[in-house]
Amino acid sequence: MTTAAQEAFLKSFHAERPAVTAEAFAGARTTDGRASSYELLAERVAAHRVLDLGCGDGHLLHLLARTPGRTLAGADISPQALALARRRPEVIQAGAVLVEARAQQLPFADGAFDAVASHMALMLMGDVEQVAAEIARVLVPGGVLAFVVGAGGRGTAYEVFRELLGEALERTPAERRIPVLGDRRTRDRDAMSGLLAAAGFDPAPDWETLTLDIGGPPERVWTALSGLYALAALDAGTLAGLRAAFLARTGGPDDDLPCHFGIHLATATNR
Repeated sequence: MTTAAQEAFLKSFHAERPAVTAEAFAGARTTDGRASSYELLAERVAAHRVLDLGCGDGHLLHLLARTPGRTLAGADISPQALALARRRPEVIQAGAVLVEARAQQLPFADGAFDAVASHMALMLMGDVEQVAAEIARVLVPGGVLAFVVGAGGRGTAYEVFRELLGEALERTPAERRIPVLGDRRTRDRDAMSGLLAAAGFDPAPDWETLTLDIGGPPERVWTALSGLYALAALDAGTLAGLRAAFLARTGGPDDDLPCHFGIHLATATNR
């Protein structure tokens, strides 16, 4: 599947659900209750000039803007998501520059940033070698790339959801199924280390695997899981049936469902 096809799908999906990533993860805390994945990523960025790559609706920029005096920018391929980011008061007050752009061809000068942050976006990008090269180009020597990528779901509710979704997709015509997104190497420590080293980063990024708690009442868990891209292959009737089956299988409306989502949180230094 070509990068162009992947990006066309992502643009179409986020035109309908421009804030889907923040809806799923902004309120989810690590299993020790420490912080959200967005907050953990923001803590990794201590720089003055920061680019949020794949900024979506601007939730990470909102957190980064809490540090006064920063120069912030955001890039995303979704105009609808960027429109939401432009309406955030903290982003407006910080004077963040928001651009519709591909990560493979960033409209910024060499060495324009001290840090690049990316939340759940690198894993969706094609031509990842070019993405890594562009990130290295816009970073100063010694600049930091900090990113979060997904590591898969787990827990009772997720297992039920995955079973039901698999059954629904088996009945879905092949022409309706979504393209394979991104590059799986971005989720693997050794493979990602190699990709980053080839682009000019230190060959041993700091890499931490954590678990987010996205459990709760069945309806809330469904809302989080329904943001997965694979559901875009389902027609309205099948999607409604999947929701009904999930809610029926997972208990009453006040039950507390266990559901977790793994993430990798990493930082790498540009040489």
